[in-house]
Amino acid sequence: MSTQPAPAPLLIACALGIEHLALRMGDRSGAGGPVTVLRTGMGPKAAERSVTRVLADPVLADAAVLATGFCAGLAPGMHPGDLVVAEETRDPRGAVPCVGIDLLVKELVRTLPGRTVHTGPLTGSDHVVRGHERSDLLATGAIAVDMESAATLLSAVRVSMRPVAAVRVVVDAPEHELVRIGTVRGGISAFRVLRSVLPAFFEWHRNVLLPRR
Repeated sequence: MSTQPAPAPLLIACALGIEHLALRMGDRSGAGGPVTVLRTGMGPKAAERSVTRVLADPVLADAAVLATGFCAGLAPGMHPGDLVVAEETRDPRGAVPCVGIDLLVKELVRTLPGRTVHTGPLTGSDHVVRGHERSDLLATGAIAVDMESAATLLSAVRVSMRPVAAVRVVVDAPEHELVRIGTVRGGISAFRVLRSVLPAFFEWHRNVLLPRR
């Protein structure tokens, strides 16, 4: 009697303690396989180190990888609590195309009715972007920026080919720039949204699962 291969795990990577807390508070009941939530630390170098180290573990060798957390919106009309589903992540080292974008958008709309979901390129930065830097990045075609997604996905596909995606929650935007996350309404709104995204992530994972070798 043949047995089904064990499902490939899901690695969800975020940078900040408040992001990790939001994800830990989320509903994990619908997971389609083993789930690891990794706090990488802030910045692209920390993300690269953490993701490369964790994926060296044979248990996670075939893991699908999803980068998440907060981001800065670049386009006019974005608001705190909006969602960004990356078509690709970019940094100076290159671009990584994301998998299952339409499915993620569909599931996020279903899971979080009333929330706006934006799709487009997500660019990386090694520092918090302010002021005129937003318009400079918007001119490249990017719709949002964060410090870890590009490094996370690039590190993941360098280890081995696997499904990757990035979903971020806008915590500030051109008309809603924040000084500190979590101290004003925009940060609270983004936290609540991030706490609610796991069902959409699990549905994405079920549809892009890779069998173990």
